[in-house]
Amino acid sequence: MNYYSHEKQFYVAVDCIIFGFNQGELSLLLLKRNFEPAMGEWSLMGGFVQEKESVDNAAKRVLNQLTGLEEVYMEQVGIFGDINRDPGERVVSAAYYAMININEYDRELVQKHNAYWININEVPPLIFDHKLMVEKARDVMKQKASNEPIGFNLLPKLFTLTQLQSLYEAIYGEVIDKRNFRKRVAEMDYIEKTDKIDKSGSKRGAYLYKFNNKIYKKDPKFKL
Repeated sequence: MNYYSHEKQFYVAVDCIIFGFNQGELSLLLLKRNFEPAMGEWSLMGGFVQEKESVDNAAKRVLNQLTGLEEVYMEQVGIFGDINRDPGERVVSAAYYAMININEYDRELVQKHNAYWININEVPPLIFDHKLMVEKARDVMKQKASNEPIGFNLLPKLFTLTQLQSLYEAIYGEVIDKRNFRKRVAEMDYIEKTDKIDKSGSKRGAYLYKFNNKIYKKDPKFKL
């Protein structure tokens, strides 16, 4: 029996705000749309929730279809449901932000979807309410990154302290005092110094570090 046959039906969608970190700057993975509505304009990667699919699983599927990645850090930002937000139909969208290592995605898939990495400070005008989604995602990410080590999802497995500081400066959008930053890092047992050295920046090089999730889980205190 259809208990809700008297109610108007409309669409439920998901949109993914995909963050990467490249050359000291945050970047967004955006589509140059090759389909209507708004063909030729910039947008987030999105899709409709299928009949036998949860909203969370729909977001994971859409992300996988674009990047080929699974088990990616992802969190819901909020629900966007203004009546006229989509010119095609009445669509309510759940927005999610994801954080990926910019060197690990499937480049062929991204190219197939006509997607490009865009510096967060150079984002072009976006369709519908996607600009609002990005702004809210950045606010949520900033708040979460200050209390949980989610930022490491954007880094390679081995990184220098300079890379780590640059990452958090990009997330917060402000300069961090180097001495205080390194003092805080030294107090975190789960940020481990390795015996490997990165010499790409200088002849002397810089030690590489790694994040140890097992140690973090034993004492999950984080403050950067």
